[in-house]
Amino acid sequence: MAYLYLLPAFLVYAAFLLYPLVRAVQISFYDWDGLTLASWVGFQNYADVLADEGLRAAFGHALVLIGFFAVLPTVVGLVLASILNRARVRGLPFFRTVVFLPQVIAMVVVAVAWRRIFAPDGGLNSLLDAVGLGSLGRAWLGDYGTALPAIGFVGTWFETGLVTILLLAGMGRINPELYEAARLDGAGPVREFLAVTLPSVRGEISVALTLTVIAALRTFDLVYVTTRGGPGTTTSVPSYEVYNRAFQLGQVGSAAAIGVCLTVLIFAISFVITRIGDRGDS
Repeated sequence: MAYLYLLPAFLVYAAFLLYPLVRAVQISFYDWDGLTLASWVGFQNYADVLADEGLRAAFGHALVLIGFFAVLPTVVGLVLASILNRARVRGLPFFRTVVFLPQVIAMVVVAVAWRRIFAPDGGLNSLLDAVGLGSLGRAWLGDYGTALPAIGFVGTWFETGLVTILLLAGMGRINPELYEAARLDGAGPVREFLAVTLPSVRGEISVALTLTVIAALRTFDLVYVTTRGGPGTTTSVPSYEVYNRAFQLGQVGSAAAIGVCLTVLIFAISFVITRIGDRGDS
């Protein structure tokens, strides 16, 4: 009887998530341009994903972005949250709002703003000129060596606020007596952080990593607005390849196979992070 209460929510979930996912899996077994009749090709689209050097590079770019979207924000967020929590800064709600502000801005708006900052005549090069480092200026999003790190930096800026707020919430629940006990044992700030703070926010770190890793792997709008996968294919990522193949090249079956592989990869990484977090809590 209790399952009847869950039925409306399950129907909505199945209609808008499970059915499209099953349909994508089905399409991935066909060679289809989206207009004419599809032909069955079995696992050929998946074999092409593994054999295509460009697609392997796109997945590699997504893994690089994990470092910028997840690892760096977690490290920076831990430092910022520890400082704000330990120093008992006056006006903490103001700092929380400022840090979290990027999260309330649409990613398309963020991408347009940063594209202007990274432009050859944009704010970053102007700043370098002003401090006498004009020789370092370049078209950051048009350079083969800096385009992907530039996109990653935007991801770090965008995700750090979310991670910091999550960690601040976790640190706010730590019993102050634990810190007092650590100080009585002669622990300094670093030892307090390693022995008390870090183990206490393991769950929040797990949640933050899960959210930011998913954001890194499914990044599309940032890449589309800033570089469209260029220069060359140096910033192409799987989600952009899904769009490119489905709507530009008419390879809907191949696009569906990439999407399924990306979904499996996101699920696998999220599962590992969750398991590690749960093991630490137990």
